[in-house]
Amino acid sequence: MESGERGGAVELARGVYWVGAIDWNGRDFHGFTTPEGTTYNAYLVVGEKTALIDTVKADFAGEMLERIREIIDPAKIDYIVVNHMEMDHAGALAELKEHTDASIFITRRGRDILDGYFKPSGCDDWDFQIVRTGDQLILGSKTLVFLEATMLHWPDSMETFLIENSILFSNDAFGQHIATSKRYDYEVGDLIPAAAEYYANILMPFGVPLLRYLGRLKEYGISPKQIAPSHGVVWKRDLDKILKAYTTWANGKVREKVLVIYDSMWGSTEIMAKEIAEAARKAGVEVKLLHLRKNTRNHIMKEMLDSAAFAIGSPTLNNGIFPSVGDFLAYLKGLRPPKKKAAAFGSYGWGGGAVKTIEQELKNSGVELLEPGIQVRYRPEGSELEMCRDLGRKLAEISKE
Repeated sequence: MESGERGGAVELARGVYWVGAIDWNGRDFHGFTTPEGTTYNAYLVVGEKTALIDTVKADFAGEMLERIREIIDPAKIDYIVVNHMEMDHAGALAELKEHTDASIFITRRGRDILDGYFKPSGCDDWDFQIVRTGDQLILGSKTLVFLEATMLHWPDSMETFLIENSILFSNDAFGQHIATSKRYDYEVGDLIPAAAEYYANILMPFGVPLLRYLGRLKEYGISPKQIAPSHGVVWKRDLDKILKAYTTWANGKVREKVLVIYDSMWGSTEIMAKEIAEAARKAGVEVKLLHLRKNTRNHIMKEMLDSAAFAIGSPTLNNGIFPSVGDFLAYLKGLRPPKKKAAAFGSYGWGGGAVKTIEQELKNSGVELLEPGIQVRYRPEGSELEMCRDLGRKLAEISKE
């Protein structure tokens, strides 16, 4: 059956099916804005024995069960593989267990986390099998190999490889937040921008463990023909492209690109932002001018993924920073973008404070701070505008190093 032919289960290979759920109208994924929705992917592998790899968000359990029933009675599932315990992956586990006595294959850390979520469901009676990297589950004609992927992006994260069909069920790695009736990369066009936004907002802090994991794939001789993530569509045509992109992102490679990120109250900080951006542009680098209330945090982080340098500007409000700037800096601190250099700028009226606060937050985020920041009283003019242009040229110069 071709992907997207109907709304039910989709056969990815002989005996391997996508049986997940499509969240067409989901617009927020724990702070990640998802204007195109998302999917919660579960995969059914049928040999002489049958394994379900992951479930879906709890609200979509019925949709998943309906797709499973197109293939087999859920009661006939022998094993459930839990690659990750977060609720968008394992939320339907309790409801599924009402239909099957299947054993659950999970990492030790996953088992510990599961208690916190499912104790009220009576999970003490469930049959758990703790697995580690290299362990196998033989389904007869099909063999699953487990690969711990610690901190991609939770301590319990695991990936599963189906040997006979060379399919890597990659959990949160290689995902995208899009809702589509299509199931393959080649059916939906260029996926790299969506994958970049996903990586920047979920996996960016974990470049080191990601590189270690990519090395482990080589160590185990795993060269997938398909990569089936937990969100989005399956990679089949562009495998080399996404693997190369992940290696580049994990290494923190940047290019000649400068971001100017800001908000403004009465226009003074915006004047500064535009002067900085224009000077950087004239110096010959790519520039993005990003107003914080007109761009989502996740879009800005996607743009930051390959930028070398950036500036953040805020007006002073109550001796501190503007709320949108504070929100973004808190988000930035959690993602800790590697190999970035940044500067602060801003304006004030009767009292300053914004620039100093920004600089402290940038330091807390592990960003290399360019000092001093630029602070202007009232509206910038003359030499103050030239200071902004100097900063733009300096950011451009840094991005070329």
